[in-house]
Amino acid sequence: MAEVVLPTPSLKGRGSAVQHAHRFASEQRAPCDDGWQSWDALWPEQTGPTSTEVRWEDARSAIVRNDSPDLAFDQSINPYRGCEHGCSYCYARPTHSYLGLSPGLDFERIIIAKRGLADRLRDELCSPSYQPRPIVIGSATDCYQPIERELRITRSVLDVLQQAHHPLALITKSSAVERDLDVLAPMAHAGLAGVYLTITTLDADLARRLEPRAASPQRRLRTVQTLAQAGVPVGVSVGPQIPFITEDMEQVLQAAAQAGARSAFYTVLRLPWELKEVFPQWLTQHYPERAQRVMARLRELHGGQDYSHQWGQRMRGQGLWADLLRQRFHKACERYGLNQTRTPLDVGQFRPGELRGQGSLF
Repeated sequence: MAEVVLPTPSLKGRGSAVQHAHRFASEQRAPCDDGWQSWDALWPEQTGPTSTEVRWEDARSAIVRNDSPDLAFDQSINPYRGCEHGCSYCYARPTHSYLGLSPGLDFERIIIAKRGLADRLRDELCSPSYQPRPIVIGSATDCYQPIERELRITRSVLDVLQQAHHPLALITKSSAVERDLDVLAPMAHAGLAGVYLTITTLDADLARRLEPRAASPQRRLRTVQTLAQAGVPVGVSVGPQIPFITEDMEQVLQAAAQAGARSAFYTVLRLPWELKEVFPQWLTQHYPERAQRVMARLRELHGGQDYSHQWGQRMRGQGLWADLLRQRFHKACERYGLNQTRTPLDVGQFRPGELRGQGSLF
């Protein structure tokens, strides 16, 4: 008997409507229609509460280090875990598994805020063994969660880095970054700061489905313009590229360049761990007529698998379609004047003594 695909519910403002089991779960539950109750009545057990909950976690460290050749940085800070933006493609979703939470709906509604993060950062920067290198803020979870308006954890991190004259880069989808222009603009003028805005598509309807609680593409372009006019070097991320879904990469790059962006980068969609369940479900729900084509092309980009973890290939893909995507990106960047010059962030200004109240002779 052919497998019957049961309908998936949708929750307004959420990318996932289901509590997908994480990889460490001892049991998994799935709704089953036994004919004795309505199908709609089965889903509350699967979805649970949908309101956002903030939980505190005492920060044991601030700076996270990596040695991946796929990344242009080796130090990062993430003030939060989980993300209300609800992007169905987010590669950070599986990190909620380590907390015993679902990479599905829990990732969007249970936000972990790191208490004492700025103090830990101050201690680490003052360590005699610390070697200054640019720090990227928001590399996993967007550092401008809606709750940042009240908690101001990201702002406290920026204040410490400004005081120490430490270089930083921000990655976000949120227009809330404009709040911190009083810190970012002076640091940028000193060669100590840059900002990247992720703009996956200019299609507003697609963006609402793909990134339900993130700022609209048009609002993000206004943020690019605002930052550029304030003298902050701005770049854009046009990733992840999703075959047959995000098809307007050139238009995004053109609009970003016109708004004042200087640089750009991209990645292809990758589905590690539980994301192999979360994204296909979103895809079947919103674009059922394309689902098989999207997944087939995605496997071609990853050597016949849903995901390849190989360094050097996992972010850009491999094969013919990956090569064509790379050519499109580079030609568009050349056409619109992106990535022409890069000014490295200046680590020579780092003054840890400022954090200890010692001042500086220079």
